[in-house]
Amino acid sequence: MPDPNGFLRYDRRLPARRPVPVRISDWREVYPPAGEELIREQATRCMDCGIPFCHDGCPLGNRIPDWNDLVRTGNWDAAVESLHATNNFPEFTGRLCPAPCEAACVLGIAGGQPVTIKQVEVEIADAAAARGFTPRPIPAPSGRSVAVVGSGPAGLAAAQQLARAGHAVTVYERDDAIGGLLRYGIPDFKLEKRHIDARLAQLTAEGVRFRTGVNVGVDVTAEQLRAEHDAVLLACGALQGRDTPETPGRALRGVHQAMAHLVAANRAVATATTDEAAEHRLARAVLPDGTPIDAAGKHVVIIGGGDTAADCLGVAHRQGAAGVHQLDLYPQPPTERDEARDPWPTWPWVLRNYPAHEEGGERVFAVAVQEFVDDGTGQVRAVRIAEVTVEKVDGRRVVTVVPGSERELPADLVLLAIGFEGTEQQPLLEQFGVARNARGAVDVRDDWQTAVDGVFVAGDMHRGASLIVWAIAEGRAAAAAIHGYLGGVGALPAPVGPAAQPLAAR
Repeated sequence: MPDPNGFLRYDRRLPARRPVPVRISDWREVYPPAGEELIREQATRCMDCGIPFCHDGCPLGNRIPDWNDLVRTGNWDAAVESLHATNNFPEFTGRLCPAPCEAACVLGIAGGQPVTIKQVEVEIADAAAARGFTPRPIPAPSGRSVAVVGSGPAGLAAAQQLARAGHAVTVYERDDAIGGLLRYGIPDFKLEKRHIDARLAQLTAEGVRFRTGVNVGVDVTAEQLRAEHDAVLLACGALQGRDTPETPGRALRGVHQAMAHLVAANRAVATATTDEAAEHRLARAVLPDGTPIDAAGKHVVIIGGGDTAADCLGVAHRQGAAGVHQLDLYPQPPTERDEARDPWPTWPWVLRNYPAHEEGGERVFAVAVQEFVDDGTGQVRAVRIAEVTVEKVDGRRVVTVVPGSERELPADLVLLAIGFEGTEQQPLLEQFGVARNARGAVDVRDDWQTAVDGVFVAGDMHRGASLIVWAIAEGRAAAAAIHGYLGGVGALPAPVGPAAQPLAAR
């Protein structure tokens, strides 16, 4: 029985972030661990609603009221079990997910204060990690083999589920380390890589094999993979960055995709010693061809208003940028939910202030880039912007420039963080006989199979760029389908179907 007065006795409260001057001098996570007293207090705010809408907000179907009450009563071991029953990697989601579960919390109705679900989740996961993740006993081998291509959250979740069902699983990753975007796309100040390494040790102990530096379709063919395995899961993500090739000056030096900047920065951190990373003495971030893409001493312009743009902002601060402007095409959102536009419990359009925003930089709303300005040598020196209005006409976005509003911003480094256009066009698609649809994703049937028998797809490669909780949910669901396809005994949990969508107003 929950505390019926907990939400009345306690306000919503999060642990204090590390001070800005301290945290921008290293790459450690922004949030320190929360004390047990704070977390139990926040868990006590959960009412264990008769209809817990937080379940519908989360595609994983996390048993949120259950583990909140277990934390409230101090039963941490049971809370760990309850959390892991639906989520393979809660230490990832607790750090990286924007928490649609909190947007759907009943306490958030009419501008209220939802439970700090995400913070309670990460503290439960960290309590388990502190004791060491215990590998599940390896069951009797099924005699069937599965190849998982891609080692992001969807691929890793599927691999763990299938290995625990007794199948031989091999994960193929083209990078030099496992983790996908978790490894090289997410900065350490949001997710220190020791969390990934701890899970990889658990997966290895559970029988999952990892092969890095293998670009499927190039280093090994689809035909070879299908000959060696009984089923294949493609979980290659949606890394094709949206571009602006029509904008004058796009080809200038210094104008890059945001992910190129994040990957280079993460590699610089990954190759540093612990002391170098702690003291901020890192090698400068460079592209694979050696081109510098470091923000040190530069005027940086980030185009885009989402998570990726905020990640670039935090990286630029830590690299020592001279100044940063973050541009957003849309007007500044309201600070509170507009019930007419986004009624509870749907995901609201509100102003989201990331930790990086309190570290510095200037946000500029309702502007569009008109030109990347050349310094005369082929290097960008400025970005010419104009104020705009944006409206929907017949379902299409129409952007109108406000006359006389043009101005220039200094720019030595420009980062495009304007979204993704689906999975990359790569040799493995043609070799497996699958194609991208109009959204750049790969279609599947109700059983997560493509049109090619025995070839499955999950995660962003199927859904398009989305949240980590959707990636894990699709990985778990695809694993259940593969288990059935291989004739496995019993059924694995399948939290979502291929057509599942987030909560939305109808």
